[in-house]
Amino acid sequence: MSLSKNNLKLITSLQRKKYRQKHNLFVAEGIKVVNELLKSSIKAVHVFSVDESFEVSEEIDFTVISDNELKKISTLKNPNKVLGLFEIPEKKEAKANEFIVALDEINDPGNLGTIIRLCDWFGVTQLVCSTNTVDCYNQKVVQSTMGSLTRVNISYVNLSEFLSTTELPVYTADMDGDNVYTSSLPQKAVLVMGNEANGISKEISEIVKHKLTIPRFGDIQQTESLNVATATAILLSEFKRGLK
Repeated sequence: MSLSKNNLKLITSLQRKKYRQKHNLFVAEGIKVVNELLKSSIKAVHVFSVDESFEVSEEIDFTVISDNELKKISTLKNPNKVLGLFEIPEKKEAKANEFIVALDEINDPGNLGTIIRLCDWFGVTQLVCSTNTVDCYNQKVVQSTMGSLTRVNISYVNLSEFLSTTELPVYTADMDGDNVYTSSLPQKAVLVMGNEANGISKEISEIVKHKLTIPRFGDIQQTESLNVATATAILLSEFKRGLK
């Protein structure tokens, strides 16, 4: 068997969000990521591999392809043997009784992927995104999650409405906020992280009642801000401190 023209056209089209939505499919690449998805409840549709011994269940279409064919459908500089097509799962509403991370217009796929992994690491199963946040099924996002996408429930919502109606206390990062290292933090809350360049929007800022800052150390203190994923990691660590 080999890669058909129809499959080539379909897979390359899924690099764009509108075609992912049209076909209700997304692409995952690499042995680890594909295996994580195959073990999850997300439905696999077709797996392409340069290794004919790669194991998939009988109900999944499986095609052995050449290295050159894999390069044609891969977005990676160094394709890693396997590429899979998976169905985008049905949307689930965020559970309002758990700790939630909320994202306001995160644009960088790598940042979103890293934040999904951080949620997975810190046991946060609910991630709420504004509708203008990058698509979590973008191939770069899928790759950077390294399988954590299967363990975090991701919802795209009208963020201002969501935050206005939640009963959980809402926190965000702010240069003029309270020192996170000396603040008493609740076990259940919503932590809002903002856009890479502009932070949270004015509309969201007016809703958030609790603002935290990560203080700078050292004598020079010329760094203007932290990367949003780095800041998320520090804040999650502080929220989770003492739980175990």
